[in-house]
Amino acid sequence: MGRYVVRRLLQMIPVFFGATLLIFLMVNVMGDPIAGLCGDRQCDPATAAQLKKEFGLDKPVWQQYLTYMGNVFTGDFGTAFNGQKVTELMATAFPVTIRLTIVAIFFEIVIGITLGVVTGLRRGKPVDTAVLMLTLVVISIPTFVTGLLLQLLLGVEWGWIKPSVSSDATFSELIVPGLVLASVSLAYVTRLTRTTIAENRRSDYVRTAVAKGLPRRRVITRHLLRNSLIPVVTFIGTDVGALMGGAIVTERIFNIHGVGYQLYQGILRQNTQTVVGFVTVLVLVFLVANLLVDLLYAVLDPRIRYA
Repeated sequence: MGRYVVRRLLQMIPVFFGATLLIFLMVNVMGDPIAGLCGDRQCDPATAAQLKKEFGLDKPVWQQYLTYMGNVFTGDFGTAFNGQKVTELMATAFPVTIRLTIVAIFFEIVIGITLGVVTGLRRGKPVDTAVLMLTLVVISIPTFVTGLLLQLLLGVEWGWIKPSVSSDATFSELIVPGLVLASVSLAYVTRLTRTTIAENRRSDYVRTAVAKGLPRRRVITRHLLRNSLIPVVTFIGTDVGALMGGAIVTERIFNIHGVGYQLYQGILRQNTQTVVGFVTVLVLVFLVANLLVDLLYAVLDPRIRYA
């Protein structure tokens, strides 16, 4: 196991540099960030030259990237165009988005897996058909429609929640935004769990467990569910980074000042330091989540061993 972890960590190094280089190049071709600093009026050449020199934009892109990565390894993610350190923006944004992601993942695990197990065990029954139709509707509706509809009904019409999340962004305030963020992924988790449960239900090891007279609950939890969760865990593990990076719409609707909000502001203002800094951390989240998922395989299925 130790050798496998070391090998995976070494494999993550070129992936990290390749992903960050691609992001850096894409952000730098979005437009002229200096033009965004000057607002509607065009910067005069002297001011533009001074700003480019101040932010290191007068150097070649490859040199900017090397300088940026060198600073990253010292904990310096640069300075936003408003003079604020990107690390300060991260310190306020990431805790909020992490709480939002925890709520979303909780809904995916509890509701998604529960519905998937119920429908997988009752394949072809009315409850299975109803859940499949419901998940198809959820997948078909865009997230911004779901968010605006729940905000209008629960926040404005019925007054059950606050239409806008406060600056504290407590867990209780993030329940509805978390449900909106997790809605599509929750539907996929339900359908994926249902499929794997229905397939593994006919496996030899399940029939053997039933023939041995084991209680139904133990057959489901210790044998059927444990082996069926491998593809589900894969999806949820990769979805962690996607939820954190894809929370732009949800955070905009509910006025949550998290990672999505900062990325939106950075893209809108062509603030390359902010965008690249946040996405660099999200790349690390993706890589670590995938590593943890791979290690969790051995826990779910004892037959899996890493050399």
